[in-house]
Amino acid sequence: MDTITLWQLAALAAASLLVGFSKTAVSGANTISLAVFAAVLPARESTGVLLPILIAGDTIAVLVYRRHAHWPTLLRLFPAVAVGVVAGAVFMLWADDEAVARSIGAILLFMAGVTLWRRRARPQPAPGPEPAPEGEGAQEEPSPPGGRLKARSYGVLGGFTTMVANAGGPVMSLYLLSAGFRKLGFLGTSAWFFLIVNTSKVPFSVGLGLIDARSLMLDAALVLFVVPGAYLGRACVGRINQKLFDRIVIAATVLGGLQLLLH
Repeated sequence: MDTITLWQLAALAAASLLVGFSKTAVSGANTISLAVFAAVLPARESTGVLLPILIAGDTIAVLVYRRHAHWPTLLRLFPAVAVGVVAGAVFMLWADDEAVARSIGAILLFMAGVTLWRRRARPQPAPGPEPAPEGEGAQEEPSPPGGRLKARSYGVLGGFTTMVANAGGPVMSLYLLSAGFRKLGFLGTSAWFFLIVNTSKVPFSVGLGLIDARSLMLDAALVLFVVPGAYLGRACVGRINQKLFDRIVIAATVLGGLQLLLH
């Protein structure tokens, strides 16, 4: 990791603030932070620096939205995610920076396209107030044919992309939107999902040399910006219209995918 200039440090600090905001408000916006880290640091090294910052944001998000998680969805996803994480670790053994950036960018754009196509192909639910029952984070999900296959597909992709470039957020955001989650259920379920998954990635990242003493020193400075970002996101989330919320998630996914693909 080369010496970082003051302007680069400022960009990383702003991206860390956005991590906090994304964890408590707009999950898909996290791809912008990913793109900033990958632009300032080498792509492989950026994943190691970003991971502890994401875990800090995940911890705050769980404290805020812990009661709104939908655990049946989480339990359905975790086995497939584990397969994706292992595949991503194997990929990182030989992939260079360009391969990492372009492969993840292509996957994100593909998933955004699939989600937009599916949303146009089925009727949209009527808008209504945000349901927030204890222990439930989503409306009752239907069980259409292929539902389990969809969960497994998104789970493997989410595990792979989160291991390779901390880019699992957009994939899981698209899955939760397609499953009919609204704001609080979306945020509560994704908060627990990423706290568990990102923590489980630490041994892999250490073993691959992505996390070391130098990266942790940089993390110690950047993690301070996660807290104000999370506070800002919590203050804004109740004012975000559901339809606008969905559009921001998809737009942030496309933006992050293009940035990675053209990196």
